[in-house]
Amino acid sequence: MRLNGPLSKMISVAEDPIKYYLEVGDDFLVVNDLIGQRVALEYQHQIQCFCGKVVTEVFRMNFCRDCFFNRPEAGDFIFRPELSKAHLDQEDRDLEWEKKHQLQPHVVYLANSAGLKVGVTRKAQVPTRWIDQGASEAVILAEVENRYLAGISEVALKEYVSDKTPWQRMVKGEEPEIDLLAEKERLSEFLPKETKEQVSTDDRIYQFRYPVRNYPTKAKSLNFQKADRFEGKLIGIRGQYLLFEEGVVFNVRSHEGYYTELRV
Repeated sequence: MRLNGPLSKMISVAEDPIKYYLEVGDDFLVVNDLIGQRVALEYQHQIQCFCGKVVTEVFRMNFCRDCFFNRPEAGDFIFRPELSKAHLDQEDRDLEWEKKHQLQPHVVYLANSAGLKVGVTRKAQVPTRWIDQGASEAVILAEVENRYLAGISEVALKEYVSDKTPWQRMVKGEEPEIDLLAEKERLSEFLPKETKEQVSTDDRIYQFRYPVRNYPTKAKSLNFQKADRFEGKLIGIRGQYLLFEEGVVFNVRSHEGYYTELRV
């Protein structure tokens, strides 16, 4: 099998284990079916921005220059929710777009992603956000009405818990035992006054199992800007990472838009 085209973020379905689908150009495949096979990836030295423009240089989140500096999808509030201003009726780049995305229910969550972390996401993105981060379990800490409130809650909690996923430990399958409900009770005390009364009554622990035959003992990230081809035996998928027997891991999401030839 030989597929060619720009990569897209893997689509995940919350089954047991998680089921993954990958779009490469016009082709669509079930990635779980490739586990146990040798897979070759080769970068074709072109990148397609989400706007459709094909370029050779991209900025954060693989936006072309024009999109990075002008489109609301690349605005600072995407990466720093506490900078959201739509609730004040203030425009950053496109007020109509920003209202649609900022003024909707968000959750502040705790996840076990090879360690305890705090994060925020739109409520509509539950549980996809946690799966994309490779979390083994997660719990909703608070439910709020907009992105700004979620952002200031995350900022307050970052004084006490990390907001980063230690990806190398995650792709090696390190699973510390964490009592998420106890952590929820502890950390809810540190929420800002604006959201202290919005602690979620939903105490469900969402759990996820990933399609991994065995985890690599080391983890070296494949970056197409440094090495444009790789071939190895696929042994699993976790988060947005393809895990190879050789200890190489490939973050599909960070290579969205990269023209790639995939051979099996």
